[in-house]
Amino acid sequence: MTIDSVRGAPDTPGLAEPELVQLLTPEGERVEHPDYPLDLDAEDVRGMYRDLVITRKLDLEAVALTRQGELGLWASMLGQEAAQIGSARALGEHDMVFPTYREHGVAWCRGVDPLYLLGMFRGVNHGGWDPAEHRFHLYTIVIGSQTLHAAGYAMGIQRDGVLGTPSAGATIAYFGDGATSQGDVNESFVFASVFNAPIVFFCQNNQWAISEPLERQSRIPLFKRAQGYGFPGIRVDGNDVFACLAVTRKALENARTGQGPTLVEAFTYRMGAHTTTDDPTRYRLKAEEEAWKLKDPIERVKAYLVRGDLADAAFFEKIDDEAKALAKDLRERCLALPDPGPLTIFENVYAEDHPLMTEEQERFAAYLASFEEEAS
Repeated sequence: MTIDSVRGAPDTPGLAEPELVQLLTPEGERVEHPDYPLDLDAEDVRGMYRDLVITRKLDLEAVALTRQGELGLWASMLGQEAAQIGSARALGEHDMVFPTYREHGVAWCRGVDPLYLLGMFRGVNHGGWDPAEHRFHLYTIVIGSQTLHAAGYAMGIQRDGVLGTPSAGATIAYFGDGATSQGDVNESFVFASVFNAPIVFFCQNNQWAISEPLERQSRIPLFKRAQGYGFPGIRVDGNDVFACLAVTRKALENARTGQGPTLVEAFTYRMGAHTTTDDPTRYRLKAEEEAWKLKDPIERVKAYLVRGDLADAAFFEKIDDEAKALAKDLRERCLALPDPGPLTIFENVYAEDHPLMTEEQERFAAYLASFEEEAS
């Protein structure tokens, strides 16, 4: 199955769009792929649809809160729901996730309360959730650095000697197309390859690295970069939740059984801004966005459910109502978050006391106290 290019292909032959794995067409028609069989019952599909709808609603609520001055920033996942929900549903209990700052759907599937995400962007905590409990690491703002963390963690799993056993886990590192230009990402490819580490590199290629298009990141399709490092790469329809599930599931299983790393390029599109400080109308055409709306990940699952008489109007209404209720609850809990004391910014940065941190804390405390002295 192939995907049509919504933006005119550049003259460079290497950038012609290659074939990609697709199991569910934009029209909601189920298709088969010989290398990625997938058996789903009606409950599985309804569950994925629920995750897609809820995470989009929560994401839109966070954008609204930012516009109203309640969050300092938000990186929307609008349009990338299938890539995140599909890949996250492939994860096992022993797998460890290393996200960027946009994996809200993966966080949802790993049981992280969305309030923790909003709290971080509201500036009242450092993240807050327990990475060990959820097998989901803290968000990473420094572009691409989490891939090195993930590669190192995977090498540790390998040295534990559990690969190929029921307790084996793998790591998965999420990043965007722009991050592939970072040295950290390429260094992590080297380490993962030469040590045959159990890791899946999951690139959400949403076509735009802030305002730079994909052709400014690579002269060949991104998944083909894996070949140069000595491990397989695969491009999947990132708006197809079925295909993202099947491809990631196989890549993770290969990693857990000692077959080494895989690069998965989820070919998708960022429907919103890079973050709420960005204005995408300054660098991309409206026609491009309109073309990608026809590939909407939620609408194609809905079409599949309707085609197969697997859900009725009451089901869709129920999911919409649940999503609205969860968004309302999240808003209320976000607004109720207490502002932290100024000195709490120094807490939970290091596991033990750090001399430089202690000095900075004391200096800042003296600075705050000076205002009280002036007032008296």
